[in-house]
Amino acid sequence: MYRTETHLHTSEVSACASASGREQAEQYKSLGYDTIIVTDHFYNGNTAVDRSLSWDKWVDGFCLGYEHTKARGDEIGLNVLFGLEYGWNGSDFLTYGIDKQWLKDNGDIINISVQEFCDRVHKHGGIIVQAHPFRKADYISEIKLLPEYTDGVEVRNAGNKEKIYDDRALWYAEQFGLTKTAGSDRHHIGGDKFYGVLTGYEIKDISDYIRAVKENDIAELYISP
Repeated sequence: MYRTETHLHTSEVSACASASGREQAEQYKSLGYDTIIVTDHFYNGNTAVDRSLSWDKWVDGFCLGYEHTKARGDEIGLNVLFGLEYGWNGSDFLTYGIDKQWLKDNGDIINISVQEFCDRVHKHGGIIVQAHPFRKADYISEIKLLPEYTDGVEVRNAGNKEKIYDDRALWYAEQFGLTKTAGSDRHHIGGDKFYGVLTGYEIKDISDYIRAVKENDIAELYISP
């Protein structure tokens, strides 16, 4: 089985992260992962990229975390793929299948509804997975669910403080027939829990992961001891 991290952050882009992209690549390589997907906090989330920049320059800055991670991944033999975590008033949506050029071509996405954002991603061939949908925290004012606009649910998140948050996410995914995923939500080096997904084929390109989610072809969820 091949192991993929679906949810991690870099200090270059996510204000709440302390691990650089290079450090993240080295950490996951040492843990035996085959692939990692960088999902830094987007413009409407806890970003460290200056929002006063022009859109193109902001996108350039936003992609640095991924680019630094990939550069190191290429050196050490780790697949590094691009994603992002789109924020909606405390609810977060992991987005896969778009890239830097798509972001530059869609400069109005910071002003459209989350539903339209999901529609555009889907039209481009991407997918949306809701991250930790039942987490309780001081920055989350209410639980918001979009089952008609999402392809999967993160039912195991290593950053959740209470097991019941994961249990509720599992129930939600099963009720709506959404693909179940898992992610570490890793912001730092170290920690006692690392999660991810296991597949029978290597996730070398983001299209491989999109296929796994769309076809519900995730063999099992990886939960570290």
